[in-house]
Amino acid sequence: MTKSLKAQYETARSVDPKPISGKETTAQLLEQAFGAYVGRQERIAFELMQRSLQENAAVFLTLSGAMTPAGLHQSCLIPLIESGAISVLSTTGANLYHDAHRVLGHAIREVNPNAGDLQFRLSRIIRIYDLGFWEEVLLDTDKLFSALLLRPEFQRKMTTPQFHFLLGKAMAGIERQLRVVRPSLLSTCYKHAVPIFVGAVQDGSIFLNAVKLKRLLGEAFAFEIDTLEDVFSMAAMQYHCRNHGSKRMAIWILGGGVPKNYTLQGEPLLDQILHIPTDGFDIDLQFCVDPVDNGALSSCPAGEGHTWGKVSMEAVEGGSVYVHADITAVFPWLTHALLSKRNLRRKPMRLMEQMDNAVSALDAAVRRRRKSLQDTLLWEVPKGRPAAKRRK
Repeated sequence: MTKSLKAQYETARSVDPKPISGKETTAQLLEQAFGAYVGRQERIAFELMQRSLQENAAVFLTLSGAMTPAGLHQSCLIPLIESGAISVLSTTGANLYHDAHRVLGHAIREVNPNAGDLQFRLSRIIRIYDLGFWEEVLLDTDKLFSALLLRPEFQRKMTTPQFHFLLGKAMAGIERQLRVVRPSLLSTCYKHAVPIFVGAVQDGSIFLNAVKLKRLLGEAFAFEIDTLEDVFSMAAMQYHCRNHGSKRMAIWILGGGVPKNYTLQGEPLLDQILHIPTDGFDIDLQFCVDPVDNGALSSCPAGEGHTWGKVSMEAVEGGSVYVHADITAVFPWLTHALLSKRNLRRKPMRLMEQMDNAVSALDAAVRRRRKSLQDTLLWEVPKGRPAAKRRK
């Protein structure tokens, strides 16, 4: 073990950066001047982002936190989607809801986070740390989503990717009508057929408007999210990418929360619950400010995820990094560096158009394992501690 560690040390990268001249590209700066600590984590993240695209991996990007109010979708995510980098998006309902404010012509402005929330409330200014907007922004956005949810195409049971695909189509039409210069995340994902999953759709203002409409209209309002089918669809998309698509999968985690786990849990659903062998994500990179020692899932590293079957052994050994930093402080740099490399741009995978085939393929795989799955329905009170078994 000591000899092996010595050999690793002797071949490790030397920390000997060149003086910065001001003529470097962002990519060159990341490659040369980020040698240690969080800077090194950021450099490794850049290397893994490049690897994801060089290996033509399907990139599942998860997004938590108030990132659309901060404009991260405009500066980073939409350009990455348009360049083909992002294949699947998993986020919160809040990020999609707040994205609509600017489409309606409302401004989100910088505010002083220490100015006093009692005064902000009296002024009817909503605060998200150092961002603010008028309360009427929420009221106008509620009217928008209520009107959209009343349309005939929404009066059925559906998954969150189906729901957000319809919303994206509707938003694209509104943006054309209003001559919006900068498109929304919803309409961009619709245009490039990027599935949008929201694992806790009920925890967001778009869904709150659905609650209102159900109480007002009763059975006449038939919109409903099929949560069972939604979870199955996430696993189906991962099964499709592994077996019928690019064969490689990467997860880029921005923050943590529900989007992170909702995406990662597709792998143990396949392997442990449905008995369909899978290896977990091949590349895993995360940006989060949380400590890793409090048991929270938001901050759990790839190694811990590997014990659950969420990421592969390959990812743990050489395809993973946890960047201890605020997303807004580092991701614009990485996006700029990535997009500066024209050879990494690719055609969007348009996985939303393949969703039905993906679900059918996983359905067929489940049917082939029906006998072993039926055995899991038989349960008795255990007589002592069961011996550990290795799944074949």
